[in-house]
Amino acid sequence: MPELPEVEAARRAVEENCLGKKIKRAIIADDSKVIEGVSSSEFESAVVGKTIVSAHRKGKNLWLQLDSPPFPSFQFGMAGAIYIKGVAVTKYKRSAAKDNDEWPSKYSKFFVELDDGVELSFTDKRRFARVRLLKDPTAVPPISELGPDALFEPMTVDEFTESLSKKKIAIKALLLDQSYISGIGNWIADEVLYQARIHPLQASSSLSKENCATLHKCIKEVIQYSVEVDADSCRFPNDWLFHFRWGKKSGKIKGKKIDFINAGGRTSAYVPELQKLSGTSASKAAGKPRKQASKRKGGKAKDSDEDEEGAGDEPTSEEEETTKIAKSRKGVDPKGRSKKPPVKRKNKESDDDGGDDGGKSDVSSESDDEDLKEKAGKVKTRTSNKQAKTAKTSSGQAASSQNGKKPKRAK
Repeated sequence: MPELPEVEAARRAVEENCLGKKIKRAIIADDSKVIEGVSSSEFESAVVGKTIVSAHRKGKNLWLQLDSPPFPSFQFGMAGAIYIKGVAVTKYKRSAAKDNDEWPSKYSKFFVELDDGVELSFTDKRRFARVRLLKDPTAVPPISELGPDALFEPMTVDEFTESLSKKKIAIKALLLDQSYISGIGNWIADEVLYQARIHPLQASSSLSKENCATLHKCIKEVIQYSVEVDADSCRFPNDWLFHFRWGKKSGKIKGKKIDFINAGGRTSAYVPELQKLSGTSASKAAGKPRKQASKRKGGKAKDSDEDEEGAGDEPTSEEEETTKIAKSRKGVDPKGRSKKPPVKRKNKESDDDGGDDGGKSDVSSESDDEDLKEKAGKVKTRTSNKQAKTAKTSSGQAASSQNGKKPKRAK
C-alpha cells in the first residue's frame, strides 16, 4: 500500500511538472466504485480549462488545488499511483508501471493533458482507491479526520511520550491509526518498530521514556530518508527490514529470523530475538499457549509469536504433530476402546442375525487389521452355513423326487 513517502513523491512530481499549467483535456473513468459522488462527464467538465495552482498532501491523501473549486482529491488505497508521462515519479514496490505499458493505462481513473503537452494519470489496478471532486478537501472525511501529518506536523518527543502513556492499545495498531498520526502504514510501522527494537504487540502505555524517544527518532529518520530518495526502495539502506519483509518466507536479517504475526489487523514482520514483549504484554501473550496446550495431551505449547500468527501458508511442525495425534485418536472413545465406523456397525448389525451377543460385550481393543480378519471369518462362517443349508435342502428335494413325492417347499 502506498504510504507517506510514495504519496509525497507523487506530490513533489506534480509540483515540479504541472503547476501553472492549464488542463486542456480530461478523461475520467466510468467507475463509480473509484470515482465517488460524481459522474465522469461532470468531473471532466469541472476540471477542463482550470489551472493547477498547487499540490497538497496530508497523510496518504493528495489533492490538486485549481484556480477555482472544486478540486480533485485522491485517496491512494492499496495500489493507487500517480504517473506523469516521461517523468520518473516513484516506483512503488507493488504498483510500478512498466515502461512498455499502454498509455494511459487501462487502469487509469483520472487522466489530464496540460496545455504544454504534459500528461498526468492516476491509476488503480485493484480499485480500492477513491477519487473525489471536493469544494474543500480538508473540511470533509477522510482528510478532516486525520491526525497530524508524520512529516509536516510531527509531535515533539515530549508530546509523543505523553500521548503514548495514555494509550493501552498495542503500539503497532496505534501507529496504523490515521487519526493518531497520519501517513504511517504497514511497512513503515514494521520498519520503525524493528529499528527501535519494540515488539508490535507491546502496549503503548508500557513503553519507557527511552523507548518512546527511540521510536520518535526512528519515525522521523525513516520517513525523512524515504522522502529524500523519492520513495525509491532501491536506495533504502541495505540493513532496513523493508528489503526482507515481503512474503512469509523471507528468512533472516543479519542472521536473525524474521517472523510474522497479526498486529493491528495487518500481517506484521518482526524479529523475535530483538523485539521482545515485556511486562503485562508478555504475560498476556504467555497465557494463550497454555490454554491451547491443555486442549491436546502430549502436544507442545506454542510460543507467543506463533500463537498470534494463526494459520500460515504452510503447516508448522507442531501443526503436523497435532494432526498426527488427532488421526491416532480417531476411532477411540474416551475409555480407550476402539470405535468402529458407523457404516461398518450397520453392516454388522444387519448381517449378525444371531451370531453374537447383540453388542453387549466389550469390544476388543485389538488393531483394525485383526478386527477386520475377525469380521471376515464370521462372514465366511455364515456363508459356509448357508451353503451347507442349501446343499441339505437340495439333497432332500432330490430324495423326495426319487420316491415320487412332491418336495416340500423350503420354509
